[in-house]
Amino acid sequence: MSASRRSGATDELGPDEPGESGGSDLLAALLDGMDAALCAFDADGVVTHWNREAERILGWTAAEAVGRHGFAGWAVRSADAVEVQARLMSAMRAPGRQVHEFALVTKGGGRVLVRTQSAAVRGPDGKPAGVYCAFSEVHAQIDLERSIALSEALFEDASWGVVLVDADLRPAVVNAHAARALGVGRTSVLGRPLGELLAQGVEELEAALTHVLAEGAPPAPADMWLTVRAPGGEKRRCWRSGFLRLASPLAEEPVPLGVGWLFEDVTEAKQGEQEAALLRFRTNQLHRAARAAAECEDPAEAATVHLDFALAGFADHALVDRVADRPRAQGAEDADGRGPVRLVRIAATPAGAPGPSLLTGAAGLPLRYPEGHPALQCVERGGTVRADAGSVSAQRAREWARERQWPDDAVHALCVVLRSRGRTLGVVTFLRGSGRSRFERSDTAYAEDVAVRIATALDLAETLRDRPETRAP
Repeated sequence: MSASRRSGATDELGPDEPGESGGSDLLAALLDGMDAALCAFDADGVVTHWNREAERILGWTAAEAVGRHGFAGWAVRSADAVEVQARLMSAMRAPGRQVHEFALVTKGGGRVLVRTQSAAVRGPDGKPAGVYCAFSEVHAQIDLERSIALSEALFEDASWGVVLVDADLRPAVVNAHAARALGVGRTSVLGRPLGELLAQGVEELEAALTHVLAEGAPPAPADMWLTVRAPGGEKRRCWRSGFLRLASPLAEEPVPLGVGWLFEDVTEAKQGEQEAALLRFRTNQLHRAARAAAECEDPAEAATVHLDFALAGFADHALVDRVADRPRAQGAEDADGRGPVRLVRIAATPAGAPGPSLLTGAAGLPLRYPEGHPALQCVERGGTVRADAGSVSAQRAREWARERQWPDDAVHALCVVLRSRGRTLGVVTFLRGSGRSRFERSDTAYAEDVAVRIATALDLAETLRDRPETRAP
């Protein structure tokens, strides 16, 4: 059987015409390679072409279809044949294409609702010579339209970010929500490396995209913390991200076209969860510290217990300094006639290996804090003082800590006054290294709560020390 016969194409050229074989083969290949079913009628309504997709949908082969007059008696019900034929052949007299929906009959006797697009076929003289009709099952057409509508809605009206990233990990399509989240226009973001859009977290994101290209979509969304290079300054955001691998439906084997990245900003919710978890942990630490301190015979030891429980997850080092007796100064320059504030170290965390805080004894030697030291400011003001080394080199940060007589790795400090019964007893200093963030307002509230407990214990220790020992009879 010739190629034209297999595809349902009648021979337009005679057998001795040059180009008959090549033209028929090309026509057969074009018809059979179409994704849509196609048939054609001459001016008298006789079927002249019938491709493989039409055979797949209805079951009638090209040999059975070509040469029949219309669909009557085989592809449509007899009651519908006249109407269907009239609607199809009306395309010869109408401009452009016509779209119709009607039911066709399969070879097995079933019915299939199809959507057709028909148009006139013009002869060499420009007059209508027939009609071609492309059709597909209605549900397949509706699925296609739904897919297109969904794509349009995602890139116009979606309330979450949608970014299509190509195989080179560069944005190819961005919806309006994603453009606003990235702080750039929808067109200006296209083709740019992700590193130009994100200051932090770009390595994690690119690793996720690469994994999806190679292995497919992950089973669940992932929360990713990213820092966006916005025009108004860098913004750290948490985006709940889902990923989909995009592959071409036209290739025999899946060919990755890129990754669909869908994300939703959950920064406020995640921050709320983190703050709630931190508050629960710190509340539990205060409760555990109170129970442990209650078992200490020495109130000074109880103060170190509160200090040790406070350090967990909060700071790297802690120091407790008490106010020494202030002798009256010569000339009595200040308001109360006493000399400058002097502090004496009474407890500290170990400088080397981690361990419990230690009482440093009762030598009573004052610390040689320079003027303006944060601990001195804290006592003088009767309030909390924060200090930071700032954005300096590691060597300068060590010098900054040594100048204040703190451990070399300290870069953030929080000094909280110790007060009990209306008196200032001293100051507790919490220190963080470079691996931690600076102290925030919530940290200050927690440190002040711990300081109240330490001050109460130290006040009790001082009271017991000054009271004459009494024995039970």
